[in-house]
Amino acid sequence: MLQQDSNDDTEDVSLFDAEEETTNRPKKSKIRHPVASFFHLFFRVSAIIVYLLCELLSSSFIACMVTIILLLSCDFWAVKNVTGRLMVGLRWWNHIDEDGKSHWVFESRKASPQENKTVSEAESRIFWLGLIACPVLWVIFAFSALFSFRVKWLAVVIMGVVLQGANLYGYIRCKVGSRKNFTSMATSYLGKQFLRQVSVFWM
Repeated sequence: MLQQDSNDDTEDVSLFDAEEETTNRPKKSKIRHPVASFFHLFFRVSAIIVYLLCELLSSSFIACMVTIILLLSCDFWAVKNVTGRLMVGLRWWNHIDEDGKSHWVFESRKASPQENKTVSEAESRIFWLGLIACPVLWVIFAFSALFSFRVKWLAVVIMGVVLQGANLYGYIRCKVGSRKNFTSMATSYLGKQFLRQVSVFWM
């Protein structure tokens, strides 16, 4: 059952179709959702390739820009609504309540011993590698466009950073929890590191 609140807490819920995915299948390296894995990378890699080769493929800036934005939009929808749920059991979304307030919901599939046996490490690696590497590339493209004064491409690159960065942020929130939990984790980690350094200093 979904719990929806405005505290931006990660929800520990059972996603739809989760029961169907908890069959006794082999673990680890087997890719259980090859189509989802393909499209998780296809749209985002295609957008990067078109951006890099667009001046060779077409002399029309508008055609290249529309193609890249369409690929980025398809990627955003597919990753947010399909591949995250299938490949890693995570999903994030937003809804507006009757009072007009925006609520962000971050969902994660409930872990069960049976489900842990069906987690595909290969799919998880593909998901997180694509999710992290591509926004980093778009940030590099943004700096490149800025410093080379390719102003007309800056809007396209910023669109890539925003769309893929939003998915990255949403899934990190799903994985690590609310901002408060993330802050407490970071504070705890830094506190432990500080105590370790102090203890080494006095030894």
